[in-house]
Amino acid sequence: MAQTSAPSNDDSFQWLEEVQGEKALDWARERNAVSRKQLEAHPRFQATREELLKILNSKERIPYVSRQGDWFYNLWQDEKNKRGLWRRTTLAEYRKPNPAWETVLDLDALGAAEKENWVWHGATCFGPAYARCLLNLSRGGADAAVVREFDTQTKRFVDGGFALPEAKTSVDWLDADTVYVGTDFGPGSLTESGYPRVIKRWKRGQPLSAAVTVFEAQPKDVSAFVTVDRTPGFERTVFGRSLDFYNTEAFLQAKDGSLQRIDKPSDASVSFWREHLFLELRSDFKQGDTTFPRGSLLVADAGAYLKGERKLHALFTPTPTRSLAGFTLTRSHVLLNLMDKVASRVEEWHVADGRWRMREVDAPFPGTLGVSGLWDPLLKDDPLGDAYLLTYTDFLTPDTLALGRTGSNRREALKARPAFFDAAGMRVEQAFAKSKDGTEVPYFVVWPKGATADGSNPTLLYGYGGFEVSMQPWYSGGFGTAWFNHGGVLVVANIRGGGEFGPAWHQAALKANKQKSYDDFIAVAEDLIRRKITSPRHLGIEGGSNGGLLVGATFVQRPDLFNAVVCQVPLLDMKRYHKLLAGASWMAEYGNPDDPAEWAFISKYSPYQNVKSGVKYPKVLFTTSTRDDRVHPGHARKMAARMLAQGHELLYYENIEGGHGGAADNFQRADLQALEFSYLWQQLAR
Repeated sequence: MAQTSAPSNDDSFQWLEEVQGEKALDWARERNAVSRKQLEAHPRFQATREELLKILNSKERIPYVSRQGDWFYNLWQDEKNKRGLWRRTTLAEYRKPNPAWETVLDLDALGAAEKENWVWHGATCFGPAYARCLLNLSRGGADAAVVREFDTQTKRFVDGGFALPEAKTSVDWLDADTVYVGTDFGPGSLTESGYPRVIKRWKRGQPLSAAVTVFEAQPKDVSAFVTVDRTPGFERTVFGRSLDFYNTEAFLQAKDGSLQRIDKPSDASVSFWREHLFLELRSDFKQGDTTFPRGSLLVADAGAYLKGERKLHALFTPTPTRSLAGFTLTRSHVLLNLMDKVASRVEEWHVADGRWRMREVDAPFPGTLGVSGLWDPLLKDDPLGDAYLLTYTDFLTPDTLALGRTGSNRREALKARPAFFDAAGMRVEQAFAKSKDGTEVPYFVVWPKGATADGSNPTLLYGYGGFEVSMQPWYSGGFGTAWFNHGGVLVVANIRGGGEFGPAWHQAALKANKQKSYDDFIAVAEDLIRRKITSPRHLGIEGGSNGGLLVGATFVQRPDLFNAVVCQVPLLDMKRYHKLLAGASWMAEYGNPDDPAEWAFISKYSPYQNVKSGVKYPKVLFTTSTRDDRVHPGHARKMAARMLAQGHELLYYENIEGGHGGAADNFQRADLQALEFSYLWQQLAR
C-alpha cells in the first residue's frame, strides 16, 4: 500500500554521480556482470536477441527520408553498417521497390579512420543547392556533438570550413558564408541547464573567438535560440529566449539589425509561413470579446499582427476529446494532424476567396498518422510544393508511407513495412479507468491470440505522462516476436501529464499536481486487475526518462500491484535532478526542489527519498547509459545502490555508450531489449 513515513534526505551514494569516475564505473560493471548472468540464463535470451536484431536490420523496413532539394536523404543502419550510411536517392528511384542509393558518408568507415565512436545526430544543409551541410557527430550517442562542415558533392569535409568542438550546439545558416551559432564559448556562455546562452554571428574564415555576439539569454533561462527563414520575399530571422520548458520570448530582427519583440502570450509558440503568422496556444488567450481556449491554433496576417492588429482566425479549437498533435506546411495549404480520442485525423486548410477553408483528408482510422510537407520554399516553382508524406500505423498494422497532394484524397503508395508477427486472432481495445479524483483515463489493451481474462496473463503496462508527450499506437515487430507470440499482453496508458487531450491534459499533472500522473497509472493497473486481464503476480510496468520516474514513483507507492518494473534512463532523485546535466530545464514540469514550498510536494513522490527498507518491492530492472548527457546515469545508479543497501533484490544494467536512447547501434538495441524481455518473462510468466 502507499507509504506514509517521511522521505529520507540521506545521500551517501552521491559518489555515483561522477559519470566517468573509476569507482562508479567499476560499480556499474560489477552490477552489469551480475545482471547479464541472470538474464542471459533465460532459455529464450539468445534466440530473442537474434530475432530482434534481424528485425532491426531488416532490409525490408522503410527507409524514411528527408528532402534536400532534388535529393531524398536517409541514414541506414544494418549488420554491415552499425553506425550507418548517410545516403541519398531521387524521388523517381525512391518510388521503386529497390531504389539505387548513393552513399554520401559512411559513419563506420569515418569512425574507424578517425578512431572515434561517431553516432549520427543529423545535418543542417544550405539550400537551394544543399551542397554544404553542417554535420552533427556525437561520441557514443551523447546529446553533445561535434559540428563539421561537409560538401555533399565532393563527399569530403571542407578544409578550413566551419567546425565546432563537442558541445550542446545549435547552428543555422544565414548565408553561404555565415552561420548563427550557439555553443560553449567558455565561462558564462551556457545556461544553468547546460544549453547555449549566447548566439553569435560567425563568418567563414574567422576564428570562433572573432564571432560577433548578436543575442543573449539569461543564465536561468533554458537556452537562447535563433531560426532563419530564407523564403524569397519573406526572409525573417527570429531570436529568442526559452524562459523554461514551455515559455519563450521571441524577437524579430529588422533590416537594420534591431530586434522587435513579438507580442504573444509567453507560453504560446509563434511561427511564420510566407505572409502568415501562427500562434499555438497553451493557455486561454482573450482578444476583445473573444477568448481562444488553450490548445487552439490561430493564424493572422503577419505584417498586420506585428503592427498591432489582432485579427485572428482559429484553424483549430480543441474539444474535450480532440487536440492538435502538430501541423505542417505546403506551398498553399496548412495540414493539421489532430488526435480524436487518441486516434489521428488530418485536415487541410487554405485561403480561397479571402477566407480560410477546410477539407478533411480521407485517411486510415483509427491509428497513428504522421504528415510532413515536402515544399521547399527556396526552389522556384517547386514541383513538390503541394506534396506531403503520410505515414500510418497501429498496434497490429505495419507502417506504410504514401505520397499525397493537397486537394485530393488520392495517394501514391511508396513503402510498406512487412509484418514481423502474425496478428491473426489478435485484437486491440480502448478502455477507461477511473482515477483517484474521478477522471476517466484511457488506455489501450493489445491482446495476443487466444488470451482470455483469466487473471493470469503476463501483462506489461507502459506509460510516460509528462511534457505533453502523447502515447499513440505504434507497430513493434520486437513486441510481436518477443511478447505477443508468447502470450504477453501490452497495455499503453494515456495518463495526465501527456498531450493526448491537449495542454489541459498535460497541465493537470504539473508541479504540485504531478501525483495525478501516478494516480492515473495506478488506476489503470487496478482496472487491469479488476477486469482479470492480469493479476499483481503477472503485472509489470515499464517507462523511460520521465516514464522512468513514473514507474519509479509508482512501484514505491504501490509495490503490492506489480511483480516487474523496467525503469529505463530514469529520473529518480528529485532532490538533486535540477543540479544534474539538463535537469534545470525541467523545473517548469516538476518544480524547484530548492524552494521549500515546492520540495514539500516533490518530496512526497521522489523515489530515491521514499524507498524504504523493510518493504517488499518487486525485483526492479534499472537500465541507463554512461553516455546519457540528458538524464544523468547517477539517478539509476544511486537508486539501485540504495535499494541494494536496504536489502532489496534488483537488477541493474548500464550501457557504457548509447546516450539518452540507451543504445548507439542496432546490436546494442537488440541486446538491451533482449535483456528486458528475459527479465519480464522471468518475473511474469504463468
